[in-house]
Amino acid sequence: MKRIWWIPISMLLLTGCVPSVTDETEVLNTEEEVETAIIPSMQLDAQYYRTLLPYKQSATRGKIINRMNSRYDIKEAENGLLRLSQNQFSPDDYYFQEGQKITDEDSTAWLGRASKDNPGGLNPADKRTEQQKKEGDRPPAIILAHIVEQNYLVKTNEETIRLGGVSIGLALNSVYYNTEDGVSYEETIPHGQLEKEGQRLANEIVKRLREKEGMANIPITVGLFKQSTRNAIAPSTYFSYGVAPKKATKVADWKAIDEEYVVFPTSGTVEKYRKVDTAFLNFKQDVEEYFSNFTSVIGTGFYQGDQLRELQIDIPIQFYGSAEIIGFTQYLTGLVMEHFPENVQVEVSVTSSNGPEALIIRKVNQTEPVVHIYD
Repeated sequence: MKRIWWIPISMLLLTGCVPSVTDETEVLNTEEEVETAIIPSMQLDAQYYRTLLPYKQSATRGKIINRMNSRYDIKEAENGLLRLSQNQFSPDDYYFQEGQKITDEDSTAWLGRASKDNPGGLNPADKRTEQQKKEGDRPPAIILAHIVEQNYLVKTNEETIRLGGVSIGLALNSVYYNTEDGVSYEETIPHGQLEKEGQRLANEIVKRLREKEGMANIPITVGLFKQSTRNAIAPSTYFSYGVAPKKATKVADWKAIDEEYVVFPTSGTVEKYRKVDTAFLNFKQDVEEYFSNFTSVIGTGFYQGDQLRELQIDIPIQFYGSAEIIGFTQYLTGLVMEHFPENVQVEVSVTSSNGPEALIIRKVNQTEPVVHIYD
């Protein structure tokens, strides 16, 4: 069994804290009941929220797995919402908690189709007659795939914690997959329709949240996430977000989000990818010249606007000797420093059939990468 002695940075997004260094305080929750919670006193990085302990799970935890098309989107629907929440709720002032306002019953009802038995359904009702069904008419596409809720808490002057903000992520289907009478089909949903429906859904959810206890004066941020197709090999992203200020029942001032994930090497001809694609191909070629007995080298770049922010490289290997892995990792570290610009965070993960073998992380403007070989 492998022992992991170093935790990748991406795993710290939700739990950016060191449990052994803590403060203890009273926590005032929205039901006016006083509980005791531990607030980590150390913040590992300015981009990470500190998380209250003991950790409270959302009532809808786990539902996302069955409603998203890929494991990439499952992760990004949550991490992307954390990222855009920083525009409203600074990690310096707010503490993170999984959503506590949307109940399991709410989620089940809201994600369903509207019907006589489910009047709270947010997806369109299936109003086809039996005759229309026999004639092959298809039901309206389900657009809302999942709802992600995140709570942000803030200290009061009385040294208690109260709910200070809520973020909601709406995962929307860009393609609707369905099977009827043993026949499977898919329906592409135009982006314009997706955006219009997403904004309508956002307003309705904000209205419903306002009716919950303690939510009247809480600012609510809502992001629209365009879910990728089932065969996608990279995550999709949020494409728009807006804020419903205190007491407001509608989201105002929608803003576009210019983020995307790109797989390298890419077969596209987009100019903004060309420089990185060339660097990646040179990196890949150098790896192949030194070690030829591995499966592939795949990179996933995260762009904000025209700027590449992070590059994740995955290298599955077919050799297992300790000396080989050490030598390979040393060689890769030199290649990372040689081929990729200093203003991009690069993470290289080496894996085998036995699991993770090595991890290299070169942060922005870092002269010495962090390198770990798993024991």
